[in-house]
Amino acid sequence: MTDSLITEESKTPADSRVRLSIMMNPEHANAGGNVHGGVIMKLVDEAGALAAMRHARSIVVTVAVDSMTFMEPIYVGNVVTVDAEVTYAGRTSVETRVQVSAEDPLNGGVTITNIAYLVYVALDQNHRPRPVPPLIAQTPDEQTRMEAARERQQYRKQQRARELPTRS
Repeated sequence: MTDSLITEESKTPADSRVRLSIMMNPEHANAGGNVHGGVIMKLVDEAGALAAMRHARSIVVTVAVDSMTFMEPIYVGNVVTVDAEVTYAGRTSVETRVQVSAEDPLNGGVTITNIAYLVYVALDQNHRPRPVPPLIAQTPDEQTRMEAARERQQYRKQQRARELPTRS
C-alpha cells in the first residue's frame, strides 16, 4: 500500500490479531472419538469474526469461507489454539486468515491442523454495509499475505459474477 493511501484510521494486521485457546473435552467429540469438525469450524468463525470486528470496530457478518481442510485430527484432551488476523480490507469487507493448532499438553507437541480464510462484511447500526479502515502491511510476510488476499478477493468476485443468474 502506498503512503498516499495511509490514513490516521489505517490499521495493521497486528491491530486485529486474536488468539482463542480451549481444551477439547468429551462433549467436543464426534462418533469416531476425535474432535467434531463442526466444533472447530465454529471456533474458526468466532476468531475470524473477532479479528474482523477489531479491524472494523463494528458488527460483522460472515459472507464467505474459503476451503477448510482438516490436515490432522484433533483429539479429546488437546488444547486447540485458534489464531486470526485481517489479511485484506476492501471497501466494506475484510478477509481474515485463521490458523488452528492442536497441542498435546502431556508431551508439548503442537500440530497445525487447519488454515482457512473467511470474509466478513462490516455493518452499521441499520445493518447496512459500512466502510472499513484501510489495512497497512508492515512486514514482508504481511505484504505477501495481503497480495495473496487481493488475488483471492479478485477470484471470489469472478466466481460470484459467474454464479449470478442471467436475466432474460
